[in-house]
Amino acid sequence: MIQYYRSKIDTEPPVIEVIQGPEDGSWIRMNSPSETELAQVAGSCVLPLHFLKAALDEEERPRIDTEDGVVLIVLDIPMVSDQDGTRTLTTLPLGIVISETLIVTVCSGQAAILDEFIASKIRHFNTGRRTRFLFQIFYRNASLYLNHLRQIEKSISRIELELHRSMKNEELFQMMELQKSLIYFSTSLKSNEAVLERILRTKPLKMYGDDEEFLDDVIIENRQAMEMSQIYLHILNGMTNAFATIISNNLSIVMKFLASITIIIAIPTMIASFYGMNVVDLPLSEVPLAFEIIFLFSVMISVILGLFMWRRKFF
Repeated sequence: MIQYYRSKIDTEPPVIEVIQGPEDGSWIRMNSPSETELAQVAGSCVLPLHFLKAALDEEERPRIDTEDGVVLIVLDIPMVSDQDGTRTLTTLPLGIVISETLIVTVCSGQAAILDEFIASKIRHFNTGRRTRFLFQIFYRNASLYLNHLRQIEKSISRIELELHRSMKNEELFQMMELQKSLIYFSTSLKSNEAVLERILRTKPLKMYGDDEEFLDDVIIENRQAMEMSQIYLHILNGMTNAFATIISNNLSIVMKFLASITIIIAIPTMIASFYGMNVVDLPLSEVPLAFEIIFLFSVMISVILGLFMWRRKFF
């Protein structure tokens, strides 16, 4: 799908309007484009076709490339997917192609961060200011990572509370999903930072006014998100190891308790087995109260053995 947008600069604040085709200072948004749509935009806007296709590969890593005055920037954006009713956080490449006259964004999914620009929720946004638009995308992307990381922090606290109450496989599976999401986030944010550092170092785009200062703010925001993801990942790894140890320890306690009960019960069973043999001249065989005496004797031995094990903290 192809959508064309342009900022109306004669309004205050500027608003985004939908246009019918590419114009100078416009923004072309492509979501899950077909081969025909890619060829159409590449031909009409004189853009390298492989630049437009770069972000459609889900394994594409964040990078920056230039060709004939056209700049390609690929960054990873956070995405929420629903697999078998389970909410999973992952990342997806977003390609940004910048020419002398316009900017094109390409993504194989619905990039939520771009919806905020269309809704005019971003201050000082103008499609004609392509470099500032790029940095604003990076900044909103880092902020979106931070929002997801705060949700992950809440999920970690909730799972920790549930694990204190009862340890089930469901909570451990949720921890594994969060751990996987944090690994995706940490890796993507680190790659995004490398792209930002290269932009700051090589300056492949023209910067105006306070663009360079804003780029520094973007790098700081991205670095903060990266550090938070690494902190939460370490916390989650520690929690996983701790609860795995606790579960193993609880299993040992249960097995020790069952073994102690088995030993205590084995004494009356053994005595009853002796008197169940079809032999003569067993002790107390001629005493009228033999059953009561043997029963009380067995119980007394079991109680003494139980008290001994309890004092020794076997259970």
